[in-house]
Amino acid sequence: MTQTDDERIAAGRRMSHATQLSRQARKIPDAAALSHGGVTLTYAQLNGRVCAVARGLAALGVGRGDRVAVFMMNRTEVVESYLAVMKLGAIVVPVNFRLTVPEAEYIVENADAKVLIADDDLIESARQLGPVQADAESPVVLVHASSGPVDGAHSYADLLREDDADFDFDVPESDPAFIMYTSGTTGRPKGAVLTHMNLFMNSVNANTIQGVSREDEVWLSGLPLFHIGGLNGILMYLLVGGHSVLMESGNFSAEAAVTTIEEYGVTACYFVPTQWRDICEVPDVSRRASSLRRISWGASIAPPSTLQAMADTFEGVPNFNMFGQTEMSSVTCMLRGEDAVRKMGTVGRPISNVEARIVDPNGNDCPVGEVGEIVYRGPTVMQEYWRNPEATAEAFRDGWFHSGDLCVEDEDGFITVVDRNKDMIISGGENIYSAEVEAAIDAHPKVREVSVVARPHARWVETPTAFIVPVEGVEGPTEDEIIAFCRERLASYKKPTAIVLVDELPKNAVGKIQKFKLREDAQALT
Repeated sequence: MTQTDDERIAAGRRMSHATQLSRQARKIPDAAALSHGGVTLTYAQLNGRVCAVARGLAALGVGRGDRVAVFMMNRTEVVESYLAVMKLGAIVVPVNFRLTVPEAEYIVENADAKVLIADDDLIESARQLGPVQADAESPVVLVHASSGPVDGAHSYADLLREDDADFDFDVPESDPAFIMYTSGTTGRPKGAVLTHMNLFMNSVNANTIQGVSREDEVWLSGLPLFHIGGLNGILMYLLVGGHSVLMESGNFSAEAAVTTIEEYGVTACYFVPTQWRDICEVPDVSRRASSLRRISWGASIAPPSTLQAMADTFEGVPNFNMFGQTEMSSVTCMLRGEDAVRKMGTVGRPISNVEARIVDPNGNDCPVGEVGEIVYRGPTVMQEYWRNPEATAEAFRDGWFHSGDLCVEDEDGFITVVDRNKDMIISGGENIYSAEVEAAIDAHPKVREVSVVARPHARWVETPTAFIVPVEGVEGPTEDEIIAFCRERLASYKKPTAIVLVDELPKNAVGKIQKFKLREDAQALT
């Protein structure tokens, strides 16, 4: 098809992560781009493989706007698949590798995927998905990355045999790039549709604030790549020609993380608070991780004890708290390194290109110091919830995206997250923010980890219940100890009325505590 002058001008102004890969392959072809399992690909090699996979997917019928589900553990092929789909103008649908077959089936069906790419460990689960079955009305094409043949499936190796010459399909920035399904900690996940512009602006924002601009950067991806944080880490460092190192999926090992930092001279990494707590306990970690130029965390609220351990262990290394959510592509607020100690406990201030307000239930701005819901506008806000107009309309009330996070702003504009709307406890008409109670209990010397949820109460309607993981090797605290400890730090109505000692707290694949499971357990106590 012949392009018009306007189309050629528009194409010349495009910029996405897929076009950035081509640019880096031309500019720094021999620079390390991606490492996993002891194998490193240069930018030229990575781009060649991505282009071959893109042509292979096109041969399977994938075109602009089609959905390609990726059901893999952390590995090179995940990144290649993502970028190949983006080059084609199709839409990536990452699928959490820890999901059960019915959960994964829901996502593949909801997204109406045309192709599903699965790896060795997940191929059997993939073959059980209804949309993949031969008798399905429109069977999804299954592509496997395992080493041997798989009946009824195409091979990823066959895709790589396609022509690997560079190409850039003209994809408008407003086109969807990913459908990222939310974690589903409270029910069926919703698919947040993120455009090429959403993701590109998020990378620019995050890189600018953190000072990521050099080609000698080495990024350690500590999150699963189906997660928005895992995806964005790769995209951020691709933008500047950096080197990304993928950690193995599941069974997180703090020792392995530190070894990888030391081996590759990692300059930046991101982990959730529970992982950072374990990393800080690795012997000689300060010396072994001396290559770090910045560290960052997010995905859940960090206890003060973990933040202090990070400050002590990585003294002088800027520590960034990246706060946001999938629907915002994802970062909305960032606590910069120079403020990390002075404003410890906050999530910082809104980043460039994100406008934020804290509002009451009527949409009015809350005064400084008053709790309300944080709402957003800007070029990183998702396009919509996939095929869910009701949820989209509810989220975009009054022209602002409503996050569901309850926050408070101080006189300097720094924001503290006090709870999720759904996690707030209302006891006897008083609002109790679980994060505040958790912070108080976390300070107890016998407590390693804690989560507070609501439990039904005959008189007060709801009352706080604390699930506590005791410090290893120490007899767990008693209920009386915890309640007395809280009385010294909290108003009486905020103290828990019951505690439950557990070996571990239920978490999803990225370390977020699944409070809905704890609420179920708490209900059983009544």
